[in-house]
Formats: sequence, structure tokens, C-alpha cells
Amino acid sequence: MQTLRTAAALCLQQQAHAIVTGPVHKAIINQAKIHFTGHTEFFAHYCNVPHTVMLFVVDSLKVALATTHLPLSAVPAAVTRNALHTTLITLHAGLKTHFAIPSPRILVCGLNPHAGENGYLGHEEKEIIEPLLKACQEEGYDFQGPFAADTVFTPQQLAKGDVVLAMYHDQALPLVKYLGFGHAVNVTLGLPFIRTSVDHGTALDVAGTGRADPGSLQAAIELALRLR
Repeated sequence: MQTLRTAAALCLQQQAHAIVTGPVHKAIINQAKIHFTGHTEFFAHYCNVPHTVMLFVVDSLKVALATTHLPLSAVPAAVTRNALHTTLITLHAGLKTHFAIPSPRILVCGLNPHAGENGYLGHEEKEIIEPLLKACQEEGYDFQGPFAADTVFTPQQLAKGDVVLAMYHDQALPLVKYLGFGHAVNVTLGLPFIRTSVDHGTALDVAGTGRADPGSLQAAIELALRLR
């Protein structure tokens, strides 16, 4: 915990430019009577940042999450117009600032199968997502959707945008892990400094055996060096 506090302080004091984190065992920290939900939440609280966005980078693919570690039953209530708007603006700003994309094109997934099938498979798209995207487009943002999550990751659709915003964890992470396990990178947008991380957990089953793969950590370091 002191390591995290020191790293954040150095960045805020402009003595460091970025933080790269490895995996952390949250249960062990909490067993020590220290409330800890994750690196992202820690840095956001330390920097007094109200909202961050989790972005995964796998080669040329970028996928962000509108909600993160929530039970699936809690996701629909968390997809509100205000929360989604804040996520989109944070993602847009992060892509401009850190990835030097002047006019980010964001492809937004629907929450329900087939993006709600025009209301027959859910109402969140028509009542929340579509009106928000239309309002943002009128303000000049290139936010497109909502798209069905089962087709938005096809090459033809991906060519239309710079990043995909998924509505929940398992709408995006299976693809990210399939394409890039071992070299995907988690980037936290919304912090006052660059923060990248590995895409995996602690792997205690291989700790100390010499069989652990450092590929994701290497990729996280390399990406941190490239980001602005």
C-alpha cells in the first residue's frame, strides 16, 4: 500500500510520468484489515478523481468498459444516462490526450442481445443509449451505435471506429483475453497521470517456479512509454 501511495505522490509531484502495476492479491490485503478493491479504485481515491475508465489495448484493438466488476444482475441499473455520458467523455478525452487521436470515433455496444432488437429484447437502447448518442452527436462527438456486441468486433465494423465501448465486463473481456492473453494491457483513463497494468491475476500456482510469463508486464511498460 505504501508503494502505491509513493508512486502516486511522485506522479502528482511530476517526479514521475507513469505508473505500471503488476497483479495484486486483493484478498490478502483485505485479510490484513485494509479495505482494498483494486489499483484503479485506490488511485482514483488518492487523486480525488470521481470517475475513471478501464481501457484494454490489444495490438490495434481498443476496448473500454462502461461498467466494470459488477454482478450481471446489477449492470442494467448501472447503465444510466449520466454515468454513460461521463464514461464517454472521459474515454474521448483519454484517447485525445494519451493516444494522440484528434477526433476519437467511439463504437458503443448495446446492453441487450442484438442491441435490443428495436425494443423487443430490452428497452435500455431506445430509452438511454440511443438518445444519449444522438445528443452527443449534435454536440459534434463521433459516438456511434448502439451496436450488437456479437457483430461490432468484426473487421468491417471495427474499421469504423477507434475504440469499442462495451456495456459490461464479460461483453468484452472474453475477446480481449482470447486475442491478447499475455500481451494485452489495461489502461486507466481519467487519472492525472498515465497508469498501465497487466491483464492477468497473481497466478499463485506458478509463483516461484520460473514458469510465469512476463509478457503482459513487458507490454504494459512499453505502452506506458509510448503514451503521452
